[in-house]
Amino acid sequence: MEIVHVSAECYPVAKVGGLGDVVGALPKYQQLLGHTAKVVLPMYRTAYLYKHDWDVVHKGRTHLGNWWFDYTVIKEHTSELGFDLYLIDIYGLLDREGVYGYGDDAERFTAFQVSFVDWLSRWSHQPDVVHVHDHQAGLIPFIMQYSYDYGHLKRVPTILTIHNAQYQGWMPWEKATYLPRYDTWKAGLLDWKGMINPLACAVRCAWKVTTVSPSYMTELMYNANGLEALFEYEKGKCSGILNGIDSQVWDPATDAYLTTHFDASSVHEGKAAHKRALCKRFHLDPSKPLFIFIGRFVGEKAADLLPAVIGDCFHYIGRTMNFLILGSGDPNVERNLAHVQEMVGKDFKLYRGYNEQLSHEMYAGADFLLMPSRVEPCGLNQMYALRYGTIPIVRSTGGLRDTVVDFEDWQGFGVRFNDASVGDITQAIYRALGLYQDQERFGAIQERIMHIDHSWESSAQQYLSTYPVP
Repeated sequence: MEIVHVSAECYPVAKVGGLGDVVGALPKYQQLLGHTAKVVLPMYRTAYLYKHDWDVVHKGRTHLGNWWFDYTVIKEHTSELGFDLYLIDIYGLLDREGVYGYGDDAERFTAFQVSFVDWLSRWSHQPDVVHVHDHQAGLIPFIMQYSYDYGHLKRVPTILTIHNAQYQGWMPWEKATYLPRYDTWKAGLLDWKGMINPLACAVRCAWKVTTVSPSYMTELMYNANGLEALFEYEKGKCSGILNGIDSQVWDPATDAYLTTHFDASSVHEGKAAHKRALCKRFHLDPSKPLFIFIGRFVGEKAADLLPAVIGDCFHYIGRTMNFLILGSGDPNVERNLAHVQEMVGKDFKLYRGYNEQLSHEMYAGADFLLMPSRVEPCGLNQMYALRYGTIPIVRSTGGLRDTVVDFEDWQGFGVRFNDASVGDITQAIYRALGLYQDQERFGAIQERIMHIDHSWESSAQQYLSTYPVP
C-alpha cells in the first residue's frame, strides 16, 4: 500500500506540537510494516532544510483566484527519516522560518494544498490513500472530489486525522475563489455557520475520520468548538486511535541527549543521577521531589493556573517540593511565572523557550510530570514520562484518561484528577507527595511504568486497518 501523508508539521523538519511528533513517526512505522509511506509538507526555512541534500522532483504552476504562482517540489535525498520526505515551496508564502502565526496563513496553507493536489494529479500513478492531518490539509479531500480540474482523483481514498479540533482554519467566503474550479452545488460542504471551515469540510468529505485517542473522539460530540453536531452526525465513519511514541527516539537506555543511560533495572540510579544534575543546574534541592511541566503556555494546557498552583502548594503544603517548568507562549503566563520565581526565591525555576535536550533531561530526572490540560486530544508527554520512569499527574480528559490509571485504582500507576482548577491540581500534588513518601511503592511504580508499551507498532497497524479500500 502507498500512503501519502500531508501535514503542516513533521519532526524533526518542523515541529510546534504533538502533530509534528506523530507525522514524524507514524509513516516510519508504516514503512517498517512493509508499506510505502511518504510525507509532504511546506518548505519552511528551518535548520533541517539547510543541513540536508535535496532533489527537485517537480515544478508546477497553479493559482489562488486570479493570482498565479509557481511552486517547486523537492525530495530529501537519503530518506533518512525512514520514509520519503517531500517539501513544497511557494515563493512569498512558504519561504519563512515559522510554521504558524502569520496574518496570511489562510493563503499560505490553501496555496500549499492546491499545489499538492495539482502535483498529485500529474503523477503517473495514484496512491492508495491520501492521509491529511488537521485543518491545514483539510481542503484536500474536497478539492480531490469536487474540483473539475482534478476529477480523476475522486476515487483516491482520503482519511483525516484530527489532532486538535479547537483549530479549524476558518476563512470568510470571499476567499472561496482561492479554490480550484469546483461544483458549486457542493459549496455547502465548505460552509459551517457562514464561514468556510476547512476542518468541518474535511470531516464531511474524507472517507474516514480518526482522532488521536478513543476518549477524544467521544468528547468531540459534546466539546468540539462548535462542531459537536457534525461529529454526532458523522460518527459512523469516525474512530479514535491512540497515538504512539517513537520508542527509538524516546528510550532512556540509548537517548543521545542523556549523559547517563538507564533502563527499568537501573531506573533508580539513573534517575537519581539526572535529578542531581538538573538540581545543580537550576539551584534546586535534590532531596525534595521534583515536579516538572513541559509545554506551551496556552489555555488548553491550563498553564495559566500554574502560578497559583505553585503559590498554593508552598503556602498550604509547605516548601517540601521543587518545581521546574520548561515552556513559552502566553506573555501573561510567562510574566506571572517569572514573578512567582522572583517571589519564592528557591524551589521553583522557569526556563522560558523550548530546548529539546533539556526536555529529555527533565523526563529523565523528574519524579512527577504535571499535565493539568483543559483539552488534551491524546497527549504524548505523559507517554514520554512513563518511558523514563516519571509518574504523570494528569487531568482525566482525552488521551490522558486513556493512558493513565490512578495509583489508588487497580493496577494504577499515575495521579488523576477531574477538574482543571487550582484546588484539584494542588490536591493531586498533595496525593503525589504522599506516594513519594512511600519510597518502596514509589520505586516499584517507577520500574513498572517503564515496561508500559506505547510504541507506534500497534497504532500504525490500527491505521492500516482503518484505511478505506476503494
